[in-house]
Amino acid sequence: MSRTVTALAALLLTATPVLAQNRMSFFITSRGPGNGAALGGLEGADAHCSMLAREAGAAITVWRAYLSAVAEGGKPAVNARDRIGRGPWHNSAGVEVARDVAHLHSDSNLLNKQNSLTEKGTTVNGRGDSPNMHDILTGAALDGSAVSDTLDTTCRNWTSSDSTGSARVGHHDRIGGGQYATSWNSAHGSRGCGQRNLQGTGGNGLFYCFGVQ
Repeated sequence: MSRTVTALAALLLTATPVLAQNRMSFFITSRGPGNGAALGGLEGADAHCSMLAREAGAAITVWRAYLSAVAEGGKPAVNARDRIGRGPWHNSAGVEVARDVAHLHSDSNLLNKQNSLTEKGTTVNGRGDSPNMHDILTGAALDGSAVSDTLDTTCRNWTSSDSTGSARVGHHDRIGGGQYATSWNSAHGSRGCGQRNLQGTGGNGLFYCFGVQ
């Protein structure tokens, strides 16, 4: 094999991860803001998604956190499913995890521990790992809408890090306990809103980010 061919092959192998990263339109945050479920509201969560995507070199510049908000202060409820564009969405490895909103909320999407990667292309600890971090903040019902409940499901619309309150979480690895243990977006509620509360439940204040097409 000539030196030219060898060099070209090496270049292609190097470029492949970069190309996939540029195509990325879905990830789990590799880290949260660090203050439990107090994300700065939907706007703060969106900004966190954008910052992580920019650090990772993603081509898409408009990002939305997959988070619902309940009606409050005269403002209507916000559905997570309505915030994220139309799809399709690809992870940092280039895998299409869902083609559209309906597919995303069906049993045939490709969201699981292997495909629900961070913006860095790494997997998130799941059930059986130490520490377990499979609880992903969403505040959403199974269909991606805001949860209609008398109990707190969004840690006061993502502004609270108190030991009280709760946030609806999903299991990115699709296993575990709770009412809907295999749901990626609506498995159960957290026990409190602080960082330690989320960690004690089996999370770490992480959430899903989607590039708006």
